[in-house]
Amino acid sequence: MEHAKAVKRVSRLLWILVFILAAIGIGMVVRRTLVIAGLIPSFSPGGGPPFDTSFSKHPVITFVHMLPGVLFMILGPLQFMPGIRARHIRLHRWSGRVFLVSAYIIGLSAICMPFIMLPIGGVNEAAGSILFAIFFLVALSKAWWHILRKETALHREWMIRAFAIGLAVATIRPIMVLFFAFSGLTPQVFFGTAFWIGFTIHLIAAEVWVNWTRSRPGRASDQTLY
Repeated sequence: MEHAKAVKRVSRLLWILVFILAAIGIGMVVRRTLVIAGLIPSFSPGGGPPFDTSFSKHPVITFVHMLPGVLFMILGPLQFMPGIRARHIRLHRWSGRVFLVSAYIIGLSAICMPFIMLPIGGVNEAAGSILFAIFFLVALSKAWWHILRKETALHREWMIRAFAIGLAVATIRPIMVLFFAFSGLTPQVFFGTAFWIGFTIHLIAAEVWVNWTRSRPGRASDQTLY
């Protein structure tokens, strides 16, 4: 009983964090779209090259990656709402299919982008992006496989892992702000490190949550976030 109460309290905090990060993710897409359209200037710290130069030079792959990201940020939280699954199962299934397709496009384009445009953080950023994109695609595939076999508990666990990795792109931005404010390093030096930190934090957090909320024999499920 105490475990269930603790899970619910933490779940409320997680929901707040999820919505904040989803809003950051959507805001990132809007900002970069406006930059590519020439409506606002690109961010250029310390007189260095603008951050969005490579994205502006390669708008097709950029939008192929970003636009599904908006669907990911909007539909992701809906997939984890117990009320929608319980009362609107058809909506849950159809939004889940759109979510999966969008996520696959995000993952595949994330693997391609470092080979098409030069990452700001160089090889370090490219390595982190590719590694975690591969894990992201593996998690999505396992989630899909388990739901086809009606193994809902395992489906839940892999969906949490996939969503956590996808949401990490929003957490990376505040980490970059901290580097800007306190490290004295150039973006070319710390961008890759910020990617590794953000993705690793989310992967660890997802694994902790999965194991903490996993149903065990003799105890009713207390899963409140999916």
